[in-house]
Amino acid sequence: MVDISDSKHEAVSLEYRRDDEPPLVVARLGWRYHHIGVPTDIHRSDEKYIAQYRMYVSGFSSSPYGVEWMRFEPDSPLPQIICTLPHIAFEVDDLEAALQGREMIYPPGSPSDGVRSAMIVHNGAPVELITFAKKSEHK
Repeated sequence: MVDISDSKHEAVSLEYRRDDEPPLVVARLGWRYHHIGVPTDIHRSDEKYIAQYRMYVSGFSSSPYGVEWMRFEPDSPLPQIICTLPHIAFEVDDLEAALQGREMIYPPGSPSDGVRSAMIVHNGAPVELITFAKKSEHK
């Protein structure tokens, strides 16, 4: 039995998802696929450094599938689960509401201007929830 909910939607309980159905968070909560983050130890020429997380990211802007490579420095402050397991990221309209009732492994933060994200874990898998400021809300 699966139970998902947020402040704008009723709880959704289903025993199984059919093969032709999208994940419940997409179908019922309106979350939108954004990217998949894949840890790597391979240096790539298009890497961008994110100092606060001591990590390099690459591929996101050029991947038609939203694949983002993540290479971490040994002293990255991020939890091991984020540094070692791939994660899927969903864009949500209200980050705080989407986090309610979920097990958070990294609190909301701003990896870049106009972006807020947090990491949760579901059944051992890291999931990133991400929201973007409207163009008029950030510089």
